[in-house]
Amino acid sequence: MLPPSFNTFTHLMKKSLIALAIGGFGIGLTEFVIMGILPDVANAINITIPQAGHFISAYALGVVVGAPLLTGIGGKWPAHHTLLLLMLWFTIFNTLSAFANNYWLLLSARFLSGLPHGAFFGIGAVVAAKLARKGKEPSAIATMFTGLTIANIAGVPLGTYLGHIKWNYAFLLAGFVGILAIAAIWFWMPKLPRSTKQSMTKDMGVLKRVEPWMVILLTTIGTGGFFAWYSYIAPLITEVAGFSENMISTAMVIAGLGMFTGNFIGAKLAERFSPVYAVIMALSLMVIALVLNTMLAGNQIAILIMTYVIGVIAFSLSTPIQLTMINSSKGSEMLGSSLNQSAFNMGNASGAFLAGLPIAYGYGFVSADYVGAAMAFTGIFIAIAIVMLRRKKAKNLKLSAQYTL
Repeated sequence: MLPPSFNTFTHLMKKSLIALAIGGFGIGLTEFVIMGILPDVANAINITIPQAGHFISAYALGVVVGAPLLTGIGGKWPAHHTLLLLMLWFTIFNTLSAFANNYWLLLSARFLSGLPHGAFFGIGAVVAAKLARKGKEPSAIATMFTGLTIANIAGVPLGTYLGHIKWNYAFLLAGFVGILAIAAIWFWMPKLPRSTKQSMTKDMGVLKRVEPWMVILLTTIGTGGFFAWYSYIAPLITEVAGFSENMISTAMVIAGLGMFTGNFIGAKLAERFSPVYAVIMALSLMVIALVLNTMLAGNQIAILIMTYVIGVIAFSLSTPIQLTMINSSKGSEMLGSSLNQSAFNMGNASGAFLAGLPIAYGYGFVSADYVGAAMAFTGIFIAIAIVMLRRKKAKNLKLSAQYTL
């Protein structure tokens, strides 16, 4: 029988991970729901749909800027206080987004809404790993990311439905989830020590190392392969597979179910192998799946199966790649982890942009998958380079120890 203290700790850990998952759900909801209600937003404030697309870019820019900035500032406080403040910020500016009545106000609100995204996931991943039992860190991080995957299955469709009634409702829903996350963190997150004992300047010293930059590049290019496919899933479903527009929502839910499954598969891979090896395996499968998708895209049954499969593979990357960064930024784990969230969003932007180039030149929508496969393939070589760098460091340390003896 386990001692009461252990049972209490396990109980608290599960609740704290649920609190992080609720926050992840809210962040996933607000990040992706805008894509489904762009026409509604554009009509409501009298702008074009391409102008409304700027709200997506503004949020992504907020993530990139906010991750290192808010993590650095928040490092002065205990982690549970920082997470509370980040979700408070999230709740305020998502709620204000619902009341923005012109382009500039909504653009500003979306940028400010994105600021806590990277810091929350970055700090949350490190907190989840620290609360977990030895060897179960990947599963703890995956539990936090479950909120993001469930947002794609249920939150985004619900938010899109409400947004079609009145676009403001989608952001009010995100604000409501933010309130739930604040309450969950307040009541369920155990009291934690100060996030870092170093100054922000010393934390930034992680950027002087080669390996964290390699992981940032790996995340940007490797996960960019997924976003190259996901950004153009709608025309792939309608124009290539020949489905009606009504099937797009169903395909998005199928992809979300794949992401949910892949999230836990990735955690198991990271527990069984080292995280960087799990990344190499997932990227290798992504290359195969994306190339195969180009061949099967015209078959309606096959395209739906591949939508699920690619979702599984893509999110089997999330936990291993986050752990790879945590392992590469020892001493500044929270900053490194948050910077990796910025890299995910840079992967989102670069994948969509690069995949759009061949489409613009008339090569068809399946060409986006070839671009995605090429990006994932490049990511494999970056991951292998990280393995080689670590082996070189280990060899040098071994030689140094021998000379010392």
